[in-house]
Amino acid sequence: MDKLVLFNAEKLKRLVNKRPKESKFGEHITVLASVFNIYEQLKNLDVEHVIIGLPEDVGVFANYGKSGTSSAYEATIKILLNIQSNAFTNPKKVLILGHLNFEDELEKLKLLDQSKKKDVAKARKMVSKIDKQVVSIIHDIVKAGKKPIIIGGGHNNAYGNIKGASLALNTAINVVNFDAHTDFRPEEGRHSGNGFSYAFAEGFLKNYFIFGIHENYTSQNILNTINKLKTIDYNTFEAISIRKTLKFKTEMDRALKHISDKPFGIEIDCDAIENIPSSAMSPSGFNVNKARRFVDHFANHKNATYLHICEAAPSTETETQVGKLITYLITDFIRAHDH
Repeated sequence: MDKLVLFNAEKLKRLVNKRPKESKFGEHITVLASVFNIYEQLKNLDVEHVIIGLPEDVGVFANYGKSGTSSAYEATIKILLNIQSNAFTNPKKVLILGHLNFEDELEKLKLLDQSKKKDVAKARKMVSKIDKQVVSIIHDIVKAGKKPIIIGGGHNNAYGNIKGASLALNTAINVVNFDAHTDFRPEEGRHSGNGFSYAFAEGFLKNYFIFGIHENYTSQNILNTINKLKTIDYNTFEAISIRKTLKFKTEMDRALKHISDKPFGIEIDCDAIENIPSSAMSPSGFNVNKARRFVDHFANHKNATYLHICEAAPSTETETQVGKLITYLITDFIRAHDH
């Protein structure tokens, strides 16, 4: 747990903007005072949701993507703390744990050239080390009986979420992934495009449903691979939103049936949301309200184990909008579980 940087009362005070006759979300959340024995502390706290940030874009770089996902967590926290505390938001059941510090990895990344195979290989080795940190923290949160809400970083971190939760629960878990891509690329060294294939090959992932993949960006080779596997199912964005041969609500029900017999993770890749700054931003995709409906639908189920929102890559100009988007998704998850 050497990478964990706790979110502390001092930072909380600095970021919350108090207003007369208003009560802000950040005034009522829980924080930890000590970094020691996280599992025991969490187990004994009366909270349901634990927010953890993964500010890195090593996995995105290693997959030849556009960097920037390292800033999503900070952009989100600024917004989340300043929404209203009221009967709808229920912050008293939320602990903001902090973030894993990947500053050293990001500094090393600046020295690498994406056009050089040896540098990409170095980045992939760094992702494997990041995996271990993510596995450890997610394991402790889930083992303590809490639901992690994981913010920021590339989709490489799905592997750590799945493995960490699987080890904590002592069973393979299922996943539904709201994504323009399958992230089921070959096991060629770890990156943001193969978190699910690695988790599946190693037995941590059982049933996997990919919701809304883009037909233009899914190779025939990957389609051939997943079509052979009975525990993997999917639909395409074009079938739902362009040709309309499938209905969004019906497909959510079908996906839930595929994954809900076991504990499952909810993965939200911001690449799937139209015009959201991300590592593979797209002018075509589901709108924000569809993404929110998706989170609400799956979080309502008792077996929903974690929420991971990844791949958002805000700039200085867009950080407020990205922070608001992720905050909506976080509070939708919390509300659905509480109700």
